[in-house]
Amino acid sequence: MQWYQEEIRRLVQKPVERPGEQSKVVFYGSSTFTRWPALERCFPRVQAVNLSFGGSTLAACAWFFREVVLPHRPDALVLYAGDNDLGDGRTPEEVVLFYEHLLAAVAATLGAVPVCFVAIKLSPARLYLRGSIEYANDCIRQRVAAHGPPRHYLDLYARMLDGRGQPQPALFEADGLHLSALGYALWRQEIDAQLPLMLAPLA
Repeated sequence: MQWYQEEIRRLVQKPVERPGEQSKVVFYGSSTFTRWPALERCFPRVQAVNLSFGGSTLAACAWFFREVVLPHRPDALVLYAGDNDLGDGRTPEEVVLFYEHLLAAVAATLGAVPVCFVAIKLSPARLYLRGSIEYANDCIRQRVAAHGPPRHYLDLYARMLDGRGQPQPALFEADGLHLSALGYALWRQEIDAQLPLMLAPLA
């Protein structure tokens, strides 16, 4: 995990916002969140805090959770990670285990706060991982359904496909991996609709 140290130092130094009237929601995960322009201003109904770090895996998110996220004591988490694990050669089963490790750390330290896993996206650059992505997503979706709240699952995988079941190129940058402005507009709409469902028990 040494290659993340510069990013982790940046996040650890980030000021911890004092609790306000709005629920504090931490966005945690990989570069899909890290590269999101002005993410913290995209969700005015909550106090959004972006604690993501580029290139992160679910394994890294679990490893650094106590150091990075816990000091902020969030009311809820939105989690996106997993595609880098698969891109590094990890199996879908390992991705699910890393997810469970992270959720166990959340429960042990923050209690029953809502955690929403955003489905791993299928990008044009990683079409070769389609089977692994779908299997990992399906396993996590089933676990969320069996467990129920405070676990949540947001299926943006399907929303990003066209009528032929292929990734929509317009939602991605030229590298075929990271989201375009249109991609982020879609994610903002879908996550903004998900947040009230997560936070309703807290109201």
